[in-house]
Amino acid sequence: MTDDDFDLGQFLPYALNQAAEAASIGFQKHYRQRYGMLRTEWRVLFHLGRNGAMTAKTICERASLHKTKVSRAVGALEKKRFLAREEQANDRRLETLSLTRQGQAVYADLYKSAKVFDAGLSSHFSAQERDVLNRCLEKIAKL
Repeated sequence: MTDDDFDLGQFLPYALNQAAEAASIGFQKHYRQRYGMLRTEWRVLFHLGRNGAMTAKTICERASLHKTKVSRAVGALEKKRFLAREEQANDRRLETLSLTRQGQAVYADLYKSAKVFDAGLSSHFSAQERDVLNRCLEKIAKL
Protein backbone atom coordinates (compact mmCIF):
# COMPACT_ATOMS: atom_id res chain seq x y z
CA MET A 1 0.00 0.00 0.00
CA THR A 2 1.38 3.39 -0.94
CA ASP A 3 0.67 6.69 0.78
CA ASP A 4 -1.64 7.56 -2.13
CA ASP A 5 -3.87 4.56 -1.33
CA PHE A 6 -4.53 5.60 2.26
CA ASP A 7 -6.44 8.73 3.23
CA LEU A 8 -6.21 9.20 6.98
CA GLY A 9 -9.28 11.44 6.91
CA GLN A 10 -11.30 8.54 5.49
CA PHE A 11 -9.93 6.00 7.99
CA LEU A 12 -13.02 5.33 10.08
CA PRO A 13 -11.33 5.05 13.52
CA TYR A 14 -9.54 8.35 12.88
CA ALA A 15 -12.67 10.09 11.57
CA LEU A 16 -14.73 8.87 14.54
CA ASN A 17 -12.08 10.04 16.96
CA GLN A 18 -11.88 13.47 15.33
CA ALA A 19 -15.67 13.85 15.43
CA ALA A 20 -15.87 12.65 19.04
CA GLU A 21 -13.10 15.01 20.12
CA ALA A 22 -14.70 18.01 18.42
CA ALA A 23 -18.08 17.27 20.01
CA SER A 24 -16.50 16.61 23.40
CA ILE A 25 -14.52 19.86 23.35
CA GLY A 26 -17.69 21.73 22.40
CA PHE A 27 -19.57 20.38 25.40
CA GLN A 28 -16.56 20.69 27.71
CA LYS A 29 -17.11 24.40 28.28
CA HIS A 30 -20.40 23.65 30.02
CA TYR A 31 -19.04 21.35 32.72
CA ARG A 32 -15.51 22.72 32.99
CA GLN A 33 -16.32 26.45 33.22
CA ARG A 34 -19.36 26.09 35.47
CA TYR A 35 -18.22 23.31 37.77
CA GLY A 36 -14.49 22.81 37.25
CA MET A 37 -15.02 19.21 36.17
CA LEU A 38 -12.93 17.10 33.85
CA ARG A 39 -14.37 14.80 31.17
CA THR A 40 -14.32 11.64 33.29
CA GLU A 41 -15.92 13.48 36.20
CA TRP A 42 -18.96 14.57 34.19
CA ARG A 43 -19.29 11.06 32.76
CA VAL A 44 -19.32 9.56 36.27
CA LEU A 45 -21.76 12.26 37.42
CA PHE A 46 -24.08 11.50 34.48
CA HIS A 47 -24.05 7.76 35.12
CA LEU A 48 -25.03 8.32 38.74
CA GLY A 49 -27.60 10.95 37.76
CA ARG A 50 -29.24 8.70 35.14
CA ASN A 51 -29.00 5.38 36.96
CA GLY A 52 -28.90 6.14 40.68
CA ALA A 53 -26.47 4.74 43.22
CA MET A 54 -23.93 2.19 42.01
CA THR A 55 -20.37 1.03 42.54
CA ALA A 56 -17.33 2.42 40.75
CA LYS A 57 -16.90 -1.00 39.11
CA THR A 58 -20.38 -0.75 37.59
CA ILE A 59 -19.61 2.73 36.28
CA CYS A 60 -16.37 1.42 34.73
CA GLU A 61 -18.30 -1.32 32.94
CA ARG A 62 -21.16 0.88 31.75
CA ALA A 63 -19.01 3.83 30.66
CA SER A 64 -16.06 1.79 29.32
CA LEU A 65 -13.72 3.72 31.58
CA HIS A 66 -10.55 2.51 33.30
CA LYS A 67 -10.85 2.01 37.05
CA THR A 68 -7.99 4.43 37.77
CA LYS A 69 -9.74 7.24 35.90
CA VAL A 70 -13.03 6.51 37.65
CA SER A 71 -11.30 6.42 41.02
CA ARG A 72 -9.76 9.85 40.40
CA ALA A 73 -13.09 11.23 39.18
CA VAL A 74 -14.89 9.87 42.24
CA GLY A 75 -12.33 11.51 44.52
CA ALA A 76 -12.66 14.84 42.72
CA LEU A 77 -16.47 14.72 42.75
CA GLU A 78 -16.44 13.86 46.46
CA LYS A 79 -14.10 16.78 47.15
CA LYS A 80 -16.53 19.08 45.32
CA ARG A 81 -19.33 17.58 47.44
CA PHE A 82 -21.19 16.29 44.37
CA LEU A 83 -20.87 12.65 45.40
CA ALA A 84 -21.06 10.56 48.56
CA ARG A 85 -19.59 7.12 49.27
CA GLU A 86 -21.15 4.47 51.48
CA GLU A 87 -19.38 1.27 52.46
CA GLN A 88 -21.34 -1.85 51.60
CA ALA A 89 -22.19 -3.87 54.70
CA ASN A 90 -21.54 -7.26 53.09
CA ASP A 91 -18.16 -6.26 51.60
CA ARG A 92 -16.34 -3.26 53.05
CA ARG A 93 -14.01 -3.18 50.04
CA LEU A 94 -16.93 -1.99 47.92
CA GLU A 95 -18.59 1.38 48.14
CA THR A 96 -21.92 2.52 46.82
CA LEU A 97 -21.64 5.90 45.15
CA SER A 98 -24.50 8.35 44.94
CA LEU A 99 -25.02 12.01 44.15
CA THR A 100 -25.48 14.46 46.97
CA ARG A 101 -28.21 17.11 46.72
CA GLN A 102 -25.62 19.47 45.29
CA GLY A 103 -24.53 16.77 42.84
CA GLN A 104 -28.15 16.21 41.79
CA ALA A 105 -28.54 19.95 41.14
CA VAL A 106 -25.35 19.98 39.05
CA TYR A 107 -26.57 16.93 37.15
CA ALA A 108 -29.94 18.57 36.45
CA ASP A 109 -28.23 21.72 35.18
CA LEU A 110 -25.77 19.83 32.97
CA TYR A 111 -28.53 17.53 31.72
CA LYS A 112 -30.38 20.58 30.37
CA SER A 113 -27.16 21.89 28.82
CA ALA A 114 -26.46 18.48 27.26
CA LYS A 115 -29.91 18.39 25.66
CA VAL A 116 -29.44 21.86 24.17
CA PHE A 117 -25.92 21.00 22.99
CA ASP A 118 -27.14 17.75 21.42
CA ALA A 119 -29.97 19.57 19.66
CA GLY A 120 -27.41 22.01 18.24
CA LEU A 121 -25.26 19.17 16.91
CA SER A 122 -28.33 17.40 15.55
CA SER A 123 -29.48 20.50 13.72
CA HIS A 124 -26.74 19.88 11.16
CA PHE A 125 -28.44 16.63 10.10
CA SER A 126 -31.82 15.71 8.73
CA ALA A 127 -33.93 13.38 10.88
CA GLN A 128 -33.06 10.54 8.51
CA GLU A 129 -29.33 11.30 8.68
CA ARG A 130 -29.46 11.41 12.48
CA ASP A 131 -31.27 8.07 12.55
CA VAL A 132 -28.68 6.47 10.23
CA LEU A 133 -25.81 7.98 12.22
CA ASN A 134 -27.20 6.66 15.52
CA ARG A 135 -27.74 3.18 14.08
CA CYS A 136 -24.21 3.12 12.66
CA LEU A 137 -22.66 4.27 15.93
CA GLU A 138 -24.63 1.60 17.84
CA LYS A 139 -23.34 -1.07 15.46
CA ILE A 140 -19.75 0.09 15.85
CA ALA A 141 -20.09 0.15 19.64
CA LYS A 142 -21.20 -3.50 19.62
CA LEU A 143 -18.23 -4.77 17.54
